[in-house]
Amino acid sequence: MTESTLRAVGWARSLPLHSDVKTARDWTRDHLRKLGWTTSAPQTVDAVLLTVSELVTNAHTHAHSSAQLVMTWDERCLHVAVHDGSATLPAPKPPSTERTGGRGLFLVAALADSWEAHRCPDGKAVIACFRSPAMTGDRH
Repeated sequence: MTESTLRAVGWARSLPLHSDVKTARDWTRDHLRKLGWTTSAPQTVDAVLLTVSELVTNAHTHAHSSAQLVMTWDERCLHVAVHDGSATLPAPKPPSTERTGGRGLFLVAALADSWEAHRCPDGKAVIACFRSPAMTGDRH
């Protein structure tokens, strides 16, 4: 597939600070169902849903901001991006037996095929990418 023949679809959802993470997961699951992943790649769906939960929770908890969840599917990768209002980039914390949190980015790194974070003019975006289940054999 060349760039000139690349087809992509995308979806976006704003999640106000007072919204719950279940709303984000349900919305994401609905779009993954439309792609056929809930039956063809249930383990990848679980990985995407957990990643969405972590990224939206981080936006609400650490950035004290609404989250904009954007998913794009280009027939090779599903890109899950969460934008929030804080310019502070996420950084994995060292493991600790003293705190209950701080493991979200380790989960995202383990679940996604790749992830990155970058500053935007009005905050930051954290993007996790998941290869097509057909390309990975649903290895998640």
